[in-house]
Amino acid sequence: MIVFPAIDLVAGKVVRLERGDRSRMKVYSENPAAVARDFVEQGATWLHVVDLSAAFEEDEAAREANSKAIAALCQVEGISIDVGGGVRSLERIDELARLGAKRIAMGTVLVRDELFAQAAAAQFGELLVADVAAKAGQVKVNGWREGVGASADEVVGRLSSQGFKHLVFTDIARDGMQTGIDVEAYRHIAQVAGFPVVASGGISSVADIAALAETGDGIIEGCITGRALYEGAFALGEALAAAKGGTPC
Repeated sequence: MIVFPAIDLVAGKVVRLERGDRSRMKVYSENPAAVARDFVEQGATWLHVVDLSAAFEEDEAAREANSKAIAALCQVEGISIDVGGGVRSLERIDELARLGAKRIAMGTVLVRDELFAQAAAAQFGELLVADVAAKAGQVKVNGWREGVGASADEVVGRLSSQGFKHLVFTDIARDGMQTGIDVEAYRHIAQVAGFPVVASGGISSVADIAALAETGDGIIEGCITGRALYEGAFALGEALAAAKGGTPC
């Protein structure tokens, strides 16, 4: 199972939000590339990067600072970058691909423009990741601020026919809260999708990571962890060991 340390970006800074709330933001670093290099030194092979300034449609200066940070992250040796947040055009997908992103996540447009999502998946194939976030079973978009009147099962259930083979599923109520995970919820989502899911939201201990890993690669492809790492709840090395079936500390 892949462990994806998270780097969320606002105006070029590494931050974490609570439940996706922009007003409840904590800044951890002003040097994203240095954070990435530290994760590489600890054994990470993937990073999950979110352009929150693009997702929240912030001003041009904030978005440009994030674009520069993403470009720098893609140049860090020894790591593959999975990036999303505000990806709403073929031009942006192509730009991120040229920067060196190995996976590119689509969220809002996936739900708001199904034909576009299908066309993008046809053109970019396995480079694309479906990024679905839900609260109380209902999908949220546009930086998790808006509902779309669709359930997680509805949206996830059509991904395979649209051409998607990767899925990040976020439990919004748990994201950034270190409250622990709902393994059965992710198992259910993987069954609906018909392919493995990357779990995001609420990881608080290596025991959570071990519980996800125990479901098997056919259910959980990976997990994303952010605040728990930054707050020192566990070390990345411990998380990687748990993901490989090691004993949780």
